[in-house]
Amino acid sequence: MGDIIALVLPFFGLILIGYISGKLSKHEASALGWLNFFVIYVSLPALFFKLVSRTPLSELTRIDFIAAAMAATYGIFLLVFLIGRLIRGNSIADCTMQALAGAYGNIGYMGPGLALLAFGEAAAVPVALIFCFENAAHFTAAPALMAFAGGEERRPGRVALDVAKKIAYHPFIIATAVGFLAAALSFEPPVALQRLIDYLAQAAAPCALFAMGVTLALRPLKRVPVELGYIVPIKLVLHPLLVYVVLSLAGNFDPLWVYTAVLLASLPTATNVFVIGQQYGVWQERASATILITTLISVLSVSGLLYAIKSGALPPDLFP
Repeated sequence: MGDIIALVLPFFGLILIGYISGKLSKHEASALGWLNFFVIYVSLPALFFKLVSRTPLSELTRIDFIAAAMAATYGIFLLVFLIGRLIRGNSIADCTMQALAGAYGNIGYMGPGLALLAFGEAAAVPVALIFCFENAAHFTAAPALMAFAGGEERRPGRVALDVAKKIAYHPFIIATAVGFLAAALSFEPPVALQRLIDYLAQAAAPCALFAMGVTLALRPLKRVPVELGYIVPIKLVLHPLLVYVVLSLAGNFDPLWVYTAVLLASLPTATNVFVIGQQYGVWQERASATILITTLISVLSVSGLLYAIKSGALPPDLFP
């Protein structure tokens, strides 16, 4: 258990330091702009490129792994959407945001750093693949459903074009694609360039987690939405459980890939859910509350999952 504490304490400690800093400082949320830019456009792309470019091409084309992980995630998306629509009678726009809150984990800011700390650099490829495909799916589902709900006033063709641009121009996805090309060509950066990439990659996790903590501090919890009664257990418990079961049924995957996918599924709701809600003027306060509460509870739930993995209590294949 000591090893798990040593693993997660520095990780969640960075979020806590950011949170305390956000509460104590007098800076506005806009002051985070350049740090967020550095994380999203510079350091995390450098990390994705570095790790993917060093990976054999055969490991970068595991469509079966991606299909299984995506099926589980969008099974969760559909479940939460239907609960909101059929049981609670919410609008399509609200149900879309709830579904994103239940299925869209913080795989950008938290995923790479935690997976690499827990499993080493071998976890880089499943992290990159899950990130690219899940984000592409989320960036497609949100505007499509909002357009269907009437919250998107642009023409369908314009919406589709903007979605395609958002996916194609996302810095993480571009960095992964360039890393994929470098791996295919066996490209080795010059020593000076490689050192620069290494420095930027090393800064990714600390900066991302600190920025996340500050962001949480600047979005105070005003009330606990009733939807959290089912979104929180679905996101933190059912989502990783379903990923684990589906991957076990789908094939004999590398144990490290299975554990990485389950870990990513166990992460709290992504901060992008608030951004999407803000974009469409829907579910903003509740999205902020969901992110804060799932992040706080994930300190225990993620630690418990890592303990189960490291202790051998969670076998890599449920149906060997």
